[in-house]
Amino acid sequence: MQIATMEEASMPGVPQQSSADLIKLAGEQLSELVRAEVALAKAELQDKAAKTAVSAGLFGAAGVSVFWAGAALAAAAVLGLALVLPAWLAALATAGGLLLIAAVLALAGRWRLRRAGSPVPQRALRGLRADLATLTHPAADAAHLERM
Repeated sequence: MQIATMEEASMPGVPQQSSADLIKLAGEQLSELVRAEVALAKAELQDKAAKTAVSAGLFGAAGVSVFWAGAALAAAAVLGLALVLPAWLAALATAGGLLLIAAVLALAGRWRLRRAGSPVPQRALRGLRADLATLTHPAADAAHLERM
């Protein structure tokens, strides 16, 4: 009975690499993986920032409408007190219309802000957790890949 050496027992056609080469390759792959995850996090944050900016713009428009509604209400009060004529009623109707517009804009901004979701980059965090699990438990990850 003959015992095979490590070189004879290795798989034919598979190049042998030293431990130093494997460690270097693992380091390069890890840094590439980290760069990719950071790029994903940046892209996700930019997307969320754009959605939040639209919501902020809608809230700003609501604020402008409320400002003009306040000016119209002031004009209505002045006209109503100075003259007891239908002119104040027109100013009051204008203020009511502006307040209605402000309410619609505020609700639209609130809806868009809720739709944007959490500012935390969820996909990037899931990827980092999966990478960490692979690094800490490579045997479990290999078993998972074999089942696929």
